[in-house]
Amino acid sequence: MKTRTIQKRLLDWYRRGARTLPWRGALDPYAVWVSEVMLQQTRVETVIPYYERWMQTFPDVASLASAPQDEVLRLWEGLGYYSRARNLHKAAVIILRDHGGRLPDTAEKLRELPGVGEYIAGAIASIAFGRPEPALDGNGLRVLARLSGYELPVNTARGKRDLGELLRGLLPAGEAGEFNQAIMDLGAGVCLPRSPRCDACPLAGACAALAQGRQGELPVRNGKKANPHYEVVAAVIVENSCALIDKRSPDGLLGGLWEFPGGKVEDGEGLSQALERELREELGVRARAGDRLGVYRHAYTHFSVTVHAFFTAITAGTPRALQAEKVKWVPIERLADYPMGKVDRSISSDLAKTLQD
Repeated sequence: MKTRTIQKRLLDWYRRGARTLPWRGALDPYAVWVSEVMLQQTRVETVIPYYERWMQTFPDVASLASAPQDEVLRLWEGLGYYSRARNLHKAAVIILRDHGGRLPDTAEKLRELPGVGEYIAGAIASIAFGRPEPALDGNGLRVLARLSGYELPVNTARGKRDLGELLRGLLPAGEAGEFNQAIMDLGAGVCLPRSPRCDACPLAGACAALAQGRQGELPVRNGKKANPHYEVVAAVIVENSCALIDKRSPDGLLGGLWEFPGGKVEDGEGLSQALERELREELGVRARAGDRLGVYRHAYTHFSVTVHAFFTAITAGTPRALQAEKVKWVPIERLADYPMGKVDRSISSDLAKTLQD
């Protein structure tokens, strides 16, 4: 099938039944940027309410750049991968300062912004500015690997480069943004990871995987290593109806979020022993672990945790931020105002319920 035929069939299919999404058809590059960042590693149905709340609160670059980081992270809470929110905030400051509040209009300049890689730069440049740039997400990798019969692993630098160049060669002049979105929609609704709906595919006649009966074999991916698991302890320290929380350093996992102090259990340690050591190292205090508040399990991208939260009493010393950005006593009814990761939010909620009973 010729390139022009592929272009026409896919665009005709897309224009007849494109998904209705709140950011579709947006002429504002800022809206395109926010939506694409949120959609990284997150399902569309999860993103929609977050996107709508975000755009109501931060409708433009200037409002985002001037917001406190805590407000940005609180609005993002529950969406995960918090570095995305921190990078949006950092980039907004740069755009306001260096670009007059307007996003750069080329992929090359966009890639200079924090958190903007090849895919997001291509998506913004093509969708918002009409540039002939490929935007290749996980759905697109799958579509193009099957379409071309690509047999090397797609989750490698070479695989992404090869398929990115294939997509670049397919982009129709003046319609790159629509074509990129059509590829995404095709992967999301038709060229599914399992049981692809080949009978509904506008490109079935050009698909090498379908012709060879290899839809289930492609794309090829390098296997993932088993993720490690850690036991973690957290201290729930309450005095005068206030809880002690600390703010994580701005970089790294959950950077800038607030948490109940604690950390990983080391080899050979009991839970109480680990908690008391962590509080010496983290806050410079002596403490005694008491009753258990709860046990919380969570899986991150590269590891999983079981968190044991204990009511804890300080027996000597004044808490100091030795390993965090700051520590703070917060009224328990105000904990909801402080951005937290999923586990710490669960601890916060259970603490509030326990004290109400």
